Order: sequence, then structure tokens, then C-alpha cells
Amino acid sequence: MPRTLTLTTDFGTQDAYVAAMKGVALQRCPGVPLVDVTHEVAPQDVMEAAFVLRQAVPHFPAETVHLVVVDPGVGTERRPVALRAGERFFVGPDNGLFSLVLGEEEPDAIAVLDEPDRWRTPDPSTTFHGRDIFAPAAAHLAAGGALADLGSPAEELQPLRWALPITDDQGIQGWTVHVDRFGNCITNVPRTLFEEHAGGRTAKCYAGGAILEGVSPTYGAVAEGEPLLVFGSSGFLEVAVSGGNAAKLLSIQKGDAVNVVFQSENGA
Repeated sequence: MPRTLTLTTDFGTQDAYVAAMKGVALQRCPGVPLVDVTHEVAPQDVMEAAFVLRQAVPHFPAETVHLVVVDPGVGTERRPVALRAGERFFVGPDNGLFSLVLGEEEPDAIAVLDEPDRWRTPDPSTTFHGRDIFAPAAAHLAAGGALADLGSPAEELQPLRWALPITDDQGIQGWTVHVDRFGNCITNVPRTLFEEHAGGRTAKCYAGGAILEGVSPTYGAVAEGEPLLVFGSSGFLEVAVSGGNAAKLLSIQKGDAVNVVFQSENGA
């Protein structure tokens, strides 16, 4: 039975790019289970791709191969790579995306995809490595092939790091790192950090055009159309609107600051 193969891209679905990659994978590894994580990453947005993938990876079985093509540097000197980290494989451009996905975890092995015999063609397109280099490599791994067969070993990945929240005794300054399709604005403030600094104090949050009081247990805890704070399934603080779109209603965009201020019951 082939390993599961997931696909994450910024290609959308109106063109043939995703289908071409799947076709190559099926040619090389017939019957491979193909799972679409998303093809709606904002064009060339490496950080968004990493954020979305981090939410999905832990829920896949061991030995899953994650093919990720968000590649603003396609055709340049950025390296095409495959790697193993624990019981997972990743294939895609070495542009910092995999450093973001892994966080503090170090890969067990990295291969630069410089073996032409493993490509779809010895003369790959300079604008579509997803089809000609990455899909064949991912299919090789999904079929049970060895990582070392794909090319030269490498010691480390291109580094890229998440922006961390800034904290002090009064509160936390974070940022909106993702806006989901419902308009929920997901921040980089994890529940653990929030609760550690809250120390039992109530929270007031300044985000976009709103001042939000306290954290709600669920999206429906306030009246429809009302904004709220909530910890979503990702474990990060979200600015949301019950039954509505917070990004639109509160004029929040990815990258915007979200400021949390803690205060005791007497307002101090």
C-alpha cells in the first residue's frame, strides 16, 4: 500500500497545474492516496502555506508525504529539497517554508533534488518544478522509495522564523497571521502564553475597529453579528464575529497588530 500523499499549493483550481502534478504522481505511483490540504494559499505566500500545513500535518498517519509548492523563487538558485522529520516526509522548495513548519524540530535527513533521473524530464520547466521535479520526488517517497535516491545530502534548511508576540506585565502584542474563509482573524498568540500572562485578570483586546472584552468559549456565545475573542481549534487567539466576517466588519488584514491588555477586577 503506498504512503499517503498530501498536496498544498497556491495554484488555485481554475488551471491545470494541480491536475498535472497529480497526474505525474499517479504515473509514478499508481493508486497513491492523494489528499488536498489546500490550493487556495495566497499567491507566493510562504508563511500562509506553512501556517495552514502546521494545522493539518499532526492529523495524518505516520509516513505521510507532504508535497508543498508555494514557490516564488521557482527557476532561481533556491534548492529543491525532500526531507524526513520523524515519521513524516516533506517535498518542495527550500525557501524557509519547511523551517516554519518544523519550528524547533530538526529534520532527520535532507536531500537536494539534483538527480535528473528522478525528475519527470531531464529538461524541466523553469516555471513549473511542481510538475517536473517535486511531484516525481514525492511519488517516489510515497511508493516506499529511499530519500537518499533523490539526490545529494544537505545539512540544513533555509531558515525562516515566525514573528513572536511581545509581552510585558500589562499585556501581549500579537499579530494576525491568517484570515480563514469565514473571516476569522487568527493571531500568533497561543492559549498557553495568554493564560500564563493573564494570571486570572480579565482581558481587553484592541483589534481593527473594535475593543473586545473577555474571551468567549465559542463563536455562538454572543449575539449574531457581535465581535468576540475566542481560542479556535488551532489553539491560537482569534478575533471573530458571530455569524459574520470579522476581517471585513472590523477592517483587519493579515499582519495587523492585535493588542491584549490585562486588568484586574478593579480596573488596575
